[in-house]
Amino acid sequence: MEAIYRCVCGMDVHSKSVACCVRRLLDSGEFTEELKTFGTMTRDLLELLDWLKAAGVTHAAMESTGVYWKPIYNILEGHLTVLLVNARDVKNVPGRKTDVKDSQWLAQLQQYGLLKASFIPERPQREFRDLTRHRAKLVDQRTAVANRIHKTLEDANIKLGLVASDILGVSGREMLRALIAGEQTPQQMANLARRRLRSKIPELEMALEGCVNEHHRFMLTELLFRK
Repeated sequence: MEAIYRCVCGMDVHSKSVACCVRRLLDSGEFTEELKTFGTMTRDLLELLDWLKAAGVTHAAMESTGVYWKPIYNILEGHLTVLLVNARDVKNVPGRKTDVKDSQWLAQLQQYGLLKASFIPERPQREFRDLTRHRAKLVDQRTAVANRIHKTLEDANIKLGLVASDILGVSGREMLRALIAGEQTPQQMANLARRRLRSKIPELEMALEGCVNEHHRFMLTELLFRK
């Protein structure tokens, strides 16, 4: 089998270090390998980029290990072709267990064109995907908090959720703050309703009659105001 690329690099990526192997095809048909390990701070990765460019590397490969590959990819992107490969597609032969040997194995597979690159979208799409995933996480967290608040209110026999569709809306939050303070009557708390919810003040007065104790107030404070 003939080598496809003359100078490649295999990288075994971890949170604190990147083991690199530059594999070069000589005019004689022989191969040479140069091994080096870098840190993962930005300064270290810029040094890695300079080293790869000075060595004449055109293609670099690394496994998609968690999120550790991202800063490396971001720095190398645009300077050379970077292949992100699935770990299950490059399982090493038995006995090769060190970081350096893993990088050598990746370099060898890369040089013969045996690696299948994972799809990596362009930076704007990657950033948009991060934003949408972050928003989804925030929505999930808000829902989880709302469910915990519902549970605490039920324990205190407060039926706010039966009248107000969103207990974390503007009116719901005002009533929850009043419940936590413990200084207002159900009638006063019901009068905190705004807009369309004001038409349900009689139902709110009944819903806000319960048995709220210090434990419930503490739980509601933690859920409503936690950072």
